[in-house]
Amino acid sequence: MKSLLAVALLFLATPLQAQSTLAVGRPQRAHIARGDTLKYGVDADSAFVVRVMVDQLSANVGVRILGPKGTAIRGVNAAPRGMERLQVETLEKGAHQVHVIGLDSLAGDIVVTLVAREALSADAKKFTDQLLAPWDRTDGPGAVVAVWRGGRTLMAKGYGMANLAYDIPFTATTPTNIGSTTKQFTAFAVMLLVEDGKLSLDDDVRKYIPELPDFGKTVTVRHLLTHTTGYREIYNALTIAGRKLGEGDYVSRDEMIALIQRQPSLQNAPGAEFNYNNTSFALAAMIVERIAKQSFSEFMTQRVFVPLGMTRTVIRTDRSSTVRGATVGYSRAPNGDWRALGDLASALGAGGVYTTVGDLQRWVENLANPRVGHKQSIAQMTTPFTLPNGKSTGYGLGLYVDSQGPVKRIQHGGADLSHRSQLVFYPELDAGVTVQSNDGSFDASIAYRIAKAFLPELTPPVTASAAFDPRSYDVTRFDQFVGRYALDAAPQMVLTFSRSADSLIVQPTGQPRVQLSPTSDSAFTLRGLPASLTFHRDAQGKVTGLTWHQGSDQKASPVVGEPQKPWMPTAAELTTFTGRYFSEELETFHDITEKGGRLVLAQRRLTPAPLTPRARETFGGTGDFADVTLAFERDRNGQIIAFYASNGRSRDIRFARVR
Repeated sequence: MKSLLAVALLFLATPLQAQSTLAVGRPQRAHIARGDTLKYGVDADSAFVVRVMVDQLSANVGVRILGPKGTAIRGVNAAPRGMERLQVETLEKGAHQVHVIGLDSLAGDIVVTLVAREALSADAKKFTDQLLAPWDRTDGPGAVVAVWRGGRTLMAKGYGMANLAYDIPFTATTPTNIGSTTKQFTAFAVMLLVEDGKLSLDDDVRKYIPELPDFGKTVTVRHLLTHTTGYREIYNALTIAGRKLGEGDYVSRDEMIALIQRQPSLQNAPGAEFNYNNTSFALAAMIVERIAKQSFSEFMTQRVFVPLGMTRTVIRTDRSSTVRGATVGYSRAPNGDWRALGDLASALGAGGVYTTVGDLQRWVENLANPRVGHKQSIAQMTTPFTLPNGKSTGYGLGLYVDSQGPVKRIQHGGADLSHRSQLVFYPELDAGVTVQSNDGSFDASIAYRIAKAFLPELTPPVTASAAFDPRSYDVTRFDQFVGRYALDAAPQMVLTFSRSADSLIVQPTGQPRVQLSPTSDSAFTLRGLPASLTFHRDAQGKVTGLTWHQGSDQKASPVVGEPQKPWMPTAAELTTFTGRYFSEELETFHDITEKGGRLVLAQRRLTPAPLTPRARETFGGTGDFADVTLAFERDRNGQIIAFYASNGRSRDIRFARVR
């Protein structure tokens, strides 16, 4: 949800300067001050690609592109200096606008260039080239895509650079970090041991890792692989503790166990709640090692990679080890330069695989027609887990299972510090797509659009009676969706839907309101953002929930009851929360002070952040604490004695007041 905050300011009304017209390949230099918006015109037909670059010579700007009706299509503000790049695909014919918004306190200079304005190609390969054109360059990280069907590779192509320091291009044979896409390999390794008769999915994990505490309820191997353990998610927990994972802070594998040992209780009963969890898959890899009596890398190489001919696939057991010919991951620095942050440490099992698109094709073809492993094992991996309340998690063992249009889809994305990945398989079509990138800002869900271009079955013919015209949508039909929906994986994140006249609105907790545009009677896109959502109904037509589509899919369920009224604490009330707090579990201090009528949360390694009141005696964070919610606790005398910190995957971590 951070992306909503990151671009919200790009859609606020600002003073507009006189409009200029952009022509392809003709840069325009301009001077801009804070609060100014320079407006440029671009004529485009529907189904065109418009690509703009803004060189921030001495000014920090946001860039947005609006359609003919003044609706923002997309915005970007990637770094305070350097080049801002924005590409959109148009939906309507007419005069579009490029807005460049001044964000610096001091005025400065920029150069605006229209790089491309062309019709989207009907040819799938050329269309893919157009989508990935922003990464087809020699001065930035790149990407790679592969599409296959029926054992035949339809396209395999690299774009841009794998290594900027040595000018090494990204090719179809370049190994790259696939992040959490690794999880299916870890689940497969466990299933091979099940086939060997060396473990059962219903075994207590403490049978293999006895150092883990007994919480009074059995956590099984199956719970590890379905993200339903109740254990803390290590990376979310450690960010609360002040670890700067995005800056390369080291996390050892031993910390996985140590974190759970200090956890006072499970976050949920085992099997009762889906909570995406890197800790669990790291533990699963440890179990493989202890049973096989060899490293996870050795096991996977001998049992999987070599038998399948995956000759360019390795597991990076140490983030400092060398992976021959591999990509370097990059993210933007504040000055606009590219910086290499390395990989997440301790990701083995949850991540850590470096591979190529060709090897991933071999891997998926084995899932379809196994030469290694049994069909029954793969069937278990691709069968979604059902919670006790009857709800499907949409996740099997290391794999998401859903659909795209009328076609079943098996998929998993991945994100390390500066690598992105998406692997998609359509078993009914015997086809798949994989997209990888070494750009930390890359949106790997682009794989779904590429799949749609190559696989016509994903877009069934639309009959005249079934065609949907957004202009004819009766906005009063949206009233059935009005209300609040909590993300199943992060219940404190509530999506509030409302209608104001003809405006359809969603507002996530603590974030700006965003307008929606209908794409069917139950599906909507978020204006200006690469996100959409689909509401679900039961057989009687009752709305049962929704799925939020942004990279991966997240399900949300209706919230029963009236929302609490906004809490507006007085200055005197705020002072009762100030003090120093310590977490035994995370072994860290947080300080809360009052400044300018707001509470400010600080930790010695993080930037102090103002807190925003939510429900009574509950606050939401900003900045380095943007995903954190604090709920305070009083003793029987009414004195504040602690707060409980949550950030989605790790919840209710207690910080006791020490002064």
